[in-house]
Amino acid sequence: MRDHSADGNAAAPPQALLERLKDYGQEDAFALWDELTAEERDLLVKDIESLDLSRIDRIIRCSFRSQGLPTAAIEPVPESCVSTLEERTLQERERWWKMGLKAISEGKLAVVLLSGGQGTRLGSSDPKGCFSEDMIELQKKNARRTEDIGLPSGKSLFHLQAERILCVQRLAAQSTNEGSGGFVPIHWYIMTSPFTDDATRKFFESHKYFGLEADQVTFFQQGTIPCVSKDGKFIMENPYKVAKSPDGNGGVYSALKSSRLLEDMATRGVRYLDCYGVDNALVRVADPTFLGYFIDKGVATAAKVVRKAYPQEKVGVFVRRGKGGPLSVVEYTELDPTLASAINQETGRLRFCWSNVCLHMFTLDFLNQVANGLEKDSIYHLAEKKIPSIHGYTMGLKLEQFIFDAFPYAPSTALYEILREEEFAPVKNANGSNFDTPDSARLLVLRLHTRWVVAAGGFLTHSVPLYATGCGDITTLLLRWGKPRSHLPRKNVSRSL
Repeated sequence: MRDHSADGNAAAPPQALLERLKDYGQEDAFALWDELTAEERDLLVKDIESLDLSRIDRIIRCSFRSQGLPTAAIEPVPESCVSTLEERTLQERERWWKMGLKAISEGKLAVVLLSGGQGTRLGSSDPKGCFSEDMIELQKKNARRTEDIGLPSGKSLFHLQAERILCVQRLAAQSTNEGSGGFVPIHWYIMTSPFTDDATRKFFESHKYFGLEADQVTFFQQGTIPCVSKDGKFIMENPYKVAKSPDGNGGVYSALKSSRLLEDMATRGVRYLDCYGVDNALVRVADPTFLGYFIDKGVATAAKVVRKAYPQEKVGVFVRRGKGGPLSVVEYTELDPTLASAINQETGRLRFCWSNVCLHMFTLDFLNQVANGLEKDSIYHLAEKKIPSIHGYTMGLKLEQFIFDAFPYAPSTALYEILREEEFAPVKNANGSNFDTPDSARLLVLRLHTRWVVAAGGFLTHSVPLYATGCGDITTLLLRWGKPRSHLPRKNVSRSL
């Protein structure tokens, strides 16, 4: 038992704050007030005061009300909305490449990285972007960082992506008559969460921003939202703190708006945003060809897509909502098995085959529009999860928005097909899982870089077959996307390259 005699036990909760909680049916947050010390009461009051109660109440009500409502029937994405690998000509690719480089050299592209998640499914509490070869030794010493993608160079995901930005910057500068003198660096906006922000900032600082200028990198945090019970009540993590969780990668829209970074982008002359998730070891950051395609189509949004490997693959797919409606993404759990297996008799592909892999392009104007639209509608996805609470772990609901929630708001969307083995190596599960592990991502990177070496006229000095391993990872600074630069050494290459 605590001794409350010195705590002013007779003191009641702040009346105004209690009345506000009652207005929204959340007065149970003060249920254990009499059991708290003075310090704990102060923490509880500050925690509640930090919440935008009217906004949270609107989100809870709108999200609960949206459950079970009928939705428009889905149709396959029209062929005219997709640039497929078969139909794409060399002339188009070269034209889009030049258009993209020109826009980049003029400072019109910025990059937004979604990096709010921890590597909990990978057995680590660190930000996913920190994974590197160096973690192997830490793992052997039972240190906190337990997983890595294991590249021979020891580069982290953040390092790989920073190098790709540096590569595109240099290519864009070389494409202009002025050279690097008139070039505007690509600004990198990195969304963290309260759980990854400090570690991410320190990681960049300790690695000197991987060769980028410190002032071309901006960190910002996504929001958090209270976890609730099935009747919409706040779950208390402990007697003086409401349980909260990040608001999903779709929280990027409200975070960019609330932090005034959309205004910052406009001030910098940015018109286009390349947005992607951190856990893809093969992401082509600031891809000039994709940007040129996006500009050429004149659409508000675009997404890179891969073909669904088989009907039951656990990936979301792009669909059209209603006759002539907008494109949107349907999760695999929402797609009827009959529709998932249906074949387009003209193309021979699955009717619903275009998988979402979180590689998106937006206009800045559209981001402003969708930030307002999503906030006005306040509909979040409800995910039933185990929530830490005063009663131990209890089943409750996390409220999240997803990056693809923006697409129904877009007046026009174009899809751009890519090859999985060249641009999609997800790092989501711990080694030992069946798919999307650090080991599988490393293998995809090594195989791709091996193909680049061979295409450049190089030779592999080790005898292990290509299908089993690769030559090693090549610094992206030597490469033009998918095409080795002319100064890549044409000689024998060992696996330790």
